[in-house]
Amino acid sequence: MLRIAALTAFLFMASSIYEFKVPGLEGGQVDLSKYKGKFILIVNTASKCGYTPQYTELQQLSDKYKKNLVIVGFPANNFGGQEPGSNTEISEFCKKNYGVTFPMTEKVSVKGEDIHPLFAYLTAEAKKMGVEDPIKWNFTKFLIDEKGKLVAVFPSKVKPMSEEITKYLN
Repeated sequence: MLRIAALTAFLFMASSIYEFKVPGLEGGQVDLSKYKGKFILIVNTASKCGYTPQYTELQQLSDKYKKNLVIVGFPANNFGGQEPGSNTEISEFCKKNYGVTFPMTEKVSVKGEDIHPLFAYLTAEAKKMGVEDPIKWNFTKFLIDEKGKLVAVFPSKVKPMSEEITKYLN
């Protein structure tokens, strides 16, 4: 069954980031087409990871660049079981501990046989840029430009407010 899901994700392969709609953490849809004309920073997140404190800088980045950037968090339990909670628990954790106000989706898989189609798309786009295995851990960041093109992939250790990321936004 999982292989069928992976095959379906591969065959679906969207032609644009703007084709994706993902159920939101608190209901509704996170429709990436609503962010045309803005940078989008897509981050696979986890509540029990050593990089979890990056939520603070993700929120700072979101606040500072809100006119031309949207951050979208994608909770995932792919690495070390570090996102075991329900969608409700994840939402409460992010708000209570980090004051997160940027869009978050329901929990997805970012790697493996059950990879979400968006992350299959991002992985394929990263490969075109020469990044063979972009998602090695939680808090990998994919930066999409205002026209919907993947321009950079940042590993977990790159902090959200770092020059490596902000140079694209200034």
